[in-house]
Amino acid sequence: MASALSSQSNGTDANGIYKSKRFCDIPSTIDLPVQDDEAVEIDLEVLPDDPTELCAVFENERAARTYWMTVALAYAKQKRIDFAIEMLVRGANVLQANQREKLSIITCLCWLYLYKSREAPRVPPEGALGSDVKTKEYYLQLATQSLNDASRINPAFPPLFLARGVLILLRASIQPPSKAPGGVDSHKAEQLRNALKSFEEAIRVSQGKNMLAVMGKARVLFTLGRYPESLAAYQDVLTKMPDMTDPDPRIGIGCCFWQLGFKDDAKLAWERCLEINPDSKYANILLGLYYLDASSHVPTNSPEFIRLYKKAMTECTQKSFKLDKNLPLTCATFAGYFLSRKQFPNVDALAHKAIQFTDVNNIASDGWYLLARKEHYAGELERAGDYYRRADDARGGTERGFLPAKFGAAQLSVMKNDLGEAKLRLEKMIQQSKNYEAMILLGTLYAEEVFANQAAAVKEDKGAEAKKAVNLLEGVRSAWKDPKKNLAPDAAVLLNLARLYETEHPDKALQCLQQVEQLEVDQIPQSEYPADAEDDAAARAAIRKLLPPQLLNNIGCFYSQDGKHTLATEFFQAALDSCARISQSETDVDTDALLTTISFNLGRSYEYEGEVDTAIETYDRLLSRHGNYTDARTRLAYIKLRKNPNKEGPDMVAKLYQENPSDLEVRALYGWFLGKVNSKKRPANIAEDPEQRHYKHTLQNYDKHDRYALVGMGNLHLMSAREMRRETDQDKQKRSAAYSRAVEFFDKALQLDPKNAYAAQGIAIALVEDRKDYKNALQIFIKVRETMQDPHVYVNLGHIYAELKQFSKAIESYEIALSKENKANDAGILSCLGRTWLNKGRAEKNLDAYKMALEYAKKTLSVAPEQLHFKFNVAFVQIQLALTLHSMRDSERTSFQLEQAAEGLESAITTLDAIASSPPPYPKHDIEQRANMARNTQRKQLERALASQREYEARNKEKLAAALEQRQAELRRREAERKKLEDAEREGRRRLGGRGRRLRRGIGLATGKKAAAAESDGEESGGEGKRRPKKRQRLTSKKESAKFKSAEIVVDSDEDGEADYKGDEEDPLERAERALERTARSRTPPSGSEDEEAGERRQKQRRQRRRSSAAARSEEEDVDRMDVDEEEEGGAGWEDEDEEETVARRPQRSRRGRILDESDEEEEQEAATPAAAASGGEEGGKGDTSMVDADDEE
Repeated sequence: MASALSSQSNGTDANGIYKSKRFCDIPSTIDLPVQDDEAVEIDLEVLPDDPTELCAVFENERAARTYWMTVALAYAKQKRIDFAIEMLVRGANVLQANQREKLSIITCLCWLYLYKSREAPRVPPEGALGSDVKTKEYYLQLATQSLNDASRINPAFPPLFLARGVLILLRASIQPPSKAPGGVDSHKAEQLRNALKSFEEAIRVSQGKNMLAVMGKARVLFTLGRYPESLAAYQDVLTKMPDMTDPDPRIGIGCCFWQLGFKDDAKLAWERCLEINPDSKYANILLGLYYLDASSHVPTNSPEFIRLYKKAMTECTQKSFKLDKNLPLTCATFAGYFLSRKQFPNVDALAHKAIQFTDVNNIASDGWYLLARKEHYAGELERAGDYYRRADDARGGTERGFLPAKFGAAQLSVMKNDLGEAKLRLEKMIQQSKNYEAMILLGTLYAEEVFANQAAAVKEDKGAEAKKAVNLLEGVRSAWKDPKKNLAPDAAVLLNLARLYETEHPDKALQCLQQVEQLEVDQIPQSEYPADAEDDAAARAAIRKLLPPQLLNNIGCFYSQDGKHTLATEFFQAALDSCARISQSETDVDTDALLTTISFNLGRSYEYEGEVDTAIETYDRLLSRHGNYTDARTRLAYIKLRKNPNKEGPDMVAKLYQENPSDLEVRALYGWFLGKVNSKKRPANIAEDPEQRHYKHTLQNYDKHDRYALVGMGNLHLMSAREMRRETDQDKQKRSAAYSRAVEFFDKALQLDPKNAYAAQGIAIALVEDRKDYKNALQIFIKVRETMQDPHVYVNLGHIYAELKQFSKAIESYEIALSKENKANDAGILSCLGRTWLNKGRAEKNLDAYKMALEYAKKTLSVAPEQLHFKFNVAFVQIQLALTLHSMRDSERTSFQLEQAAEGLESAITTLDAIASSPPPYPKHDIEQRANMARNTQRKQLERALASQREYEARNKEKLAAALEQRQAELRRREAERKKLEDAEREGRRRLGGRGRRLRRGIGLATGKKAAAAESDGEESGGEGKRRPKKRQRLTSKKESAKFKSAEIVVDSDEDGEADYKGDEEDPLERAERALERTARSRTPPSGSEDEEAGERRQKQRRQRRRSSAAARSEEEDVDRMDVDEEEEGGAGWEDEDEEETVARRPQRSRRGRILDESDEEEEQEAATPAAAASGGEEGGKGDTSMVDADDEE
């Protein structure tokens, strides 16, 4: 290709410009012989407008074939093809008798008909009669007739092969496209193969010199999609005829490169074509398309886009149009340009030209599509639909077709509100090709269906539609991240996703809005950025004022929902500033509604932050503009009620209720107010409760679907059921019926709003209190926790976990509830935490849990010191702690702990006496009895336990100190030994480094001979190499040793033996060396004393390292065991004798489960005595507590 596109000037004229050789052999004049040896000169550059006279002269003078053909071709050179055809037809009639002469004329006539077919329209213009218009098909039929006449005269005439190939190629080009998926349809492919045969025959006859036939062959291959072969053919033509410009093979070379994906190479080919022939209309339009394609890969607001688009349209496409106003590709390209400029008359004219004169189906499809777009803009939906259908059919339709046309038809269905048809079309498009425009539109349709259902009075299940919408829009969103696809993010997609995520995934919705914010920021010119910003945060805050206030308000709402109220306040304030900016710059825009909504949201955000006074000021400013804004008045009344619950607050609530009795928000506030007022004196009969009557009135007279009133009614019935008696079966049935009534109200609220967390929580509470159904209630609370960040949810979760004995989860839930706003000193939650820690201590016999229970009980009392039951809780925990310590063994407690418990017991006795002397919350007799038991019994028990504990600690003080010192010394010795071994290993690695490569190569050999080596080792060790299957040991302790702490430490002696053997493992290179030595011993006898001495030295080094490691490990285990045994020895006098008997009974058991090779046997013999001394006690101890099978004893 390099040679084909080189800038060399061979084949050019003096200016480096190639000239077309078409009609180059036509002279300017000819002399026609007449009678009397005279001649008439005919000026072929100035021919008459009517060739009739010339024909008459030629007939009278019986002119030869060459004269007829020369004059005809002179007419053709001047683009007067019809006169040329007339000349040839009359010449063929005159030369009827001379078949040889007639053959050339008929062949030339065939070529002229083919030329006319290229210039003729493909279809008749709209409004014209088909019989009056000579189309491409008409001239192709005449060409076929002429070709058949010539073939009858001489079928082997060489020019006929080329003519037949061109004729078949042109016929194939106007065939309708295939509707089957894939490439070319069978009929058209058969035509193209016949054309290919004709071109190859022409090449064969000319002995490869017919370059036009090679060009035809390349064109057929291109049409068949065989682009590499087509490229090779075009390059062959260019190599053999570099001066060929009409037709120009460089055009075909560029098209092949384009189809193969090498667009820059295509550009070079077309630019070279323009260098040779600046007036090439094809090269100009193709270069224009290249620059148009390049402009589509850069942002439309960039200078690079303007440069590329201007070059494409003004320099290339416009020049091509000036050269040929009927060139279909140029007309279609210009029509697209005028469509973007809304110049519809030009679009109509150019698109019709493209459709009429093209012989390429894709260009015709583009023309129909442009017409459809024009009618679509104009609102002519029916005509636009027809044009979209034609554009689609021109490219195959159905399974193939033109995706933009299919998309346009789907858009028309949306405009006609035929959403079912639109979704069906779009889904088919997405199945055929992952078209992102189709995905966006289909996802938007599904999203709008979901949004409409949310606003409807009767809700339907649209979960499937929501899932489809999210999947489609997220698919588009993920495609933006692929730089190869060069897709620009679309804010509409992100906004729809944010709305879809709003309920289920608010965090994802916020991310979408933040991405929209970034898109908006990126579109702000740099000139509008603040120049005096102190830092990036200040600059971004200033830039936010330039963003749409709706976006800022929505982001603030999501931050508020997530509990990030400071950020929410910043965005609400920025939204207000943005509204003020719009009011000043765009006076025709009404921002009052936005200001009202954002101001209210800002006031709510101030409330959440605790800035109540600022919130009141915000509401007052809002009410100064809109005094009847009920929501703001409601919030003010609520704040006044919380700040002044006695006079100003109730008066404001009552006034608001009197002025707005039908407003459901006001009625909800008033119902809450009634509940607070009557919380301490609720009547026994629920029908007499003012709050219940208020909610009932709301449901009966205002809105039977008011969810707040329904949940309020459920809560009232729940509280009523909780206070009912439950002594008799009748009482229990009545109580259960009240719970069922509460559940009915909650269930009705859930039917209206499946996401109502308060109603779901009410049902869960009823399940626990009525049916003790903790598991189902737990599942409900877990779901409620995901929706509602209320501390009561976590308190209820803690209650359920505590009932299910999952104390850790209960404690975690209570602690989360404590961490919520204004709950850090909540006495109820603190009391629950104390009770849970106490239950955890009882269940796990955990002294630390008792201490935590006492800590929380004291903290609860500090929050509410006047509450007697909190004082009783502290005393109760102190008594339980004393009981627990008394029941523990001496080795498990300390004298300090007992002294603290004794102090706590005295405090508990004092507290219980004080509680019994005042009106107690519990039966007085029980409290006095508990105090007397602590005074008379527990006090003496603790005194005895403390004396015993002090005696135990004194007796074991010296022993424990000696053991501690010995352990510290052993740790120091072990550390020194470890460093020594590391140094030895490091030195060994250094010495072995030189032969490491040889040993690694030998690893493969050792592995491959592993079985043989093992067998050989077994034979050398006296047949003991046969491994017995290792039995699984049952590690259970004996009954008599269950009271010892060391009985819980059970280790399989075989496993310990393997650990001793494998401890301080050899270096991998040493293992490889050892394997090589074994392999060598099994295959060949020793060959010399030097090898034996070297092997002996290496074995001694390994044995020394292994003995050191085993001794260190045995000593370490002896020390650890000694610590435990010493503790046991000091536990009680009667336990010492059993411990001595246990040590005396330890059997000396040999290690099992090892296969010894020759070197290992020697090591065992040498190390038998020190190994037994170092680990015999350990082996015996472990053997004593394990159960052995009969096979192990053999």
